[in-house]
Amino acid sequence: MLNVDLCVDKAKSLPQEGRVVNIPKVLQRMNLMVLWVVLILSVSPAHAGIDDSINTLMTPLSNALSSVVFYSISVAGAKVPLVVVWLVCSAVFFTFYFNFLNVRGFGHALRVVRGDFADKHHRGEVTHFQALATAVSGTVGIGNIGGVAIAISIGGPGAAFWMILAGVLGMSTKFVECTLGTMHRRQNADGSVSGGPMYYLEYAFRKRNLAKVGKFLGSFYAIGIVLGCMGIGNMFQSNQAYTQIVNVTGGAADSWLADKGWLFGIVLASTVALVIIGGIKSIARVTSKIVPFMAVFYCVGALVIISMNYEALPFALGAILKGAFGYEGLAGGAVGVMILGFQRAAFSNEAGIGSAPIAHAAAKTNDPISEGYVALLEPFIDTVVICSLTALVIITTMYYEPAFFTGLGGIEITSHAFERNVSWSPMFIAIAGFLFAYSTMIAWSYYGLKGWTYLVGEGPRAQCGFKIVFCVFVALGCSIQLKSVLEFSDALVFLICAPNILGLYLLAPSVKRELERYQKAHARRQDSNGKLGINTSDAQSR
Repeated sequence: MLNVDLCVDKAKSLPQEGRVVNIPKVLQRMNLMVLWVVLILSVSPAHAGIDDSINTLMTPLSNALSSVVFYSISVAGAKVPLVVVWLVCSAVFFTFYFNFLNVRGFGHALRVVRGDFADKHHRGEVTHFQALATAVSGTVGIGNIGGVAIAISIGGPGAAFWMILAGVLGMSTKFVECTLGTMHRRQNADGSVSGGPMYYLEYAFRKRNLAKVGKFLGSFYAIGIVLGCMGIGNMFQSNQAYTQIVNVTGGAADSWLADKGWLFGIVLASTVALVIIGGIKSIARVTSKIVPFMAVFYCVGALVIISMNYEALPFALGAILKGAFGYEGLAGGAVGVMILGFQRAAFSNEAGIGSAPIAHAAAKTNDPISEGYVALLEPFIDTVVICSLTALVIITTMYYEPAFFTGLGGIEITSHAFERNVSWSPMFIAIAGFLFAYSTMIAWSYYGLKGWTYLVGEGPRAQCGFKIVFCVFVALGCSIQLKSVLEFSDALVFLICAPNILGLYLLAPSVKRELERYQKAHARRQDSNGKLGINTSDAQSR
């Protein structure tokens, strides 16, 4: 068994800036733990029995939680999950409450994220761009490839319209929650920062003389993000990464890796450990490289396919608009299509879930509003750009093969749509899927870590222990099938949006006041620099 105390001693010996010294020895011991656990489960004759036993134990609990979290009501014949209503209504409210800042503030957001107003002396650990890259890496995942395909195969092309609209509205929610995450973050003794819904929920109720309620909700959120990160942000992602690699190397029948999930899992867990052992600075450095690459990689590929299907574009755009308001193939017609689109967007960009504020809280800024501006770019990148391109690839393919998705799963639909034009596209999809899954894992490790340290403290032992467990789950995700555990964690992640959005409503007035202060200060700075003939970015650099 791994000597955790030695791991802690090593962690203490690492410098705060990047923590890169002696990492190989720390990783060696982390990997020994991962190898030990995974080998026991993988080579044991009772391997399949372990899967079945855990699934049997967890299924009743998973079903009970899912029935509550995803409880649906009937509207015009369509089943409407209340959690989706909760998320979408908050997005609509914040869009109006902040006077369409999601649209008005887009240009300023781009200037902030490129560093026009950066100050290296501000509190925080990572740049605006690195915080954005980390948060985007946590949202851009397998769902951008497979989830969109499922929504279109069920609800038709019109689902894409509502998905895009929900993405635009979600930008407002991201602005509010990430502003609050930065506003109420805490600076630790070692110079690192901790933030997220746990902290602003605690504050929101404490100022109303309900400190115990705030502490309970903060702890409830922390428990949810810790448990949720092990499933939706970990085991599911590693399993999908493994599946994609197996599929393009011969499939379940012929791939050399088909019966070596344990080996793939250990290698994958090692690469994850290599990044997360260094904390948010290490994670941000990696995501700031991976996210732009994988986004451009996938988007360019999608644009190539769409350009090859250029004659189908009028059909695709017409089908999206027509289907959005009158699809007959789904229960509830247009309402059913709208719910499917909203649901896909909510599940994809996670606006309102509260995970992104944890990453944005680490940004170097003394103006929380500036990080709110940066955050509103996330749903745009995730949903308006990447999900939309996936949708157009699929819908333009429908012009040539109207029912090509029959009998296919989510990623298979997208893969076939690419393959119709380029024969080796499955390899392209596999690489994109792997990158999406890997980046999601390292981002969610940080989300779970901050939830864990909120509960048990910021000590190096607590952090090292969590990272070890996280890496074990990465490896296990490639080796065993725990469907009920994944469904439980999925439901838990969406359950915690309830207290998070409640906190956003309670603190929205304070965000509005801070926004007005920020805008006035920014206007004064612009006027002052304009009179002096100085470019704003030059003034900031001085």
